[in-house]
Amino acid sequence: GEGAPTGNYVASGYSVYEEENEQLSEGLRDKVKALKHLSIDIGAEVKHQNNMITEMDSAFDSTGGLLGATMGRLKVLSRGSQARLFCYLLLFALFVFFVLYWVIRLR
Repeated sequence: GEGAPTGNYVASGYSVYEEENEQLSEGLRDKVKALKHLSIDIGAEVKHQNNMITEMDSAFDSTGGLLGATMGRLKVLSRGSQARLFCYLLLFALFVFFVLYWVIRLR
């Protein structure tokens, strides 16, 4: 009767759906490939950042050791004779005074 689809029409309808399905699956495949490359790039960047952090950590450790040694020397200096420390400070101040006097005098 009327309104009953013919065999050709039904076959072409399935063909349209199959074609659309192929296009969608191809788009999905492309998106998955892009996500895969993006995740690989992110992994490489994370490894690079971890290496940088490790290098910074070792640099900070060595700097901390140097500062610790300097603080130890300062403690030894402060335990020593206060008179000798005062003498060094006075000699340094006199040296700076004479250098400034000499620079001003040459002008």
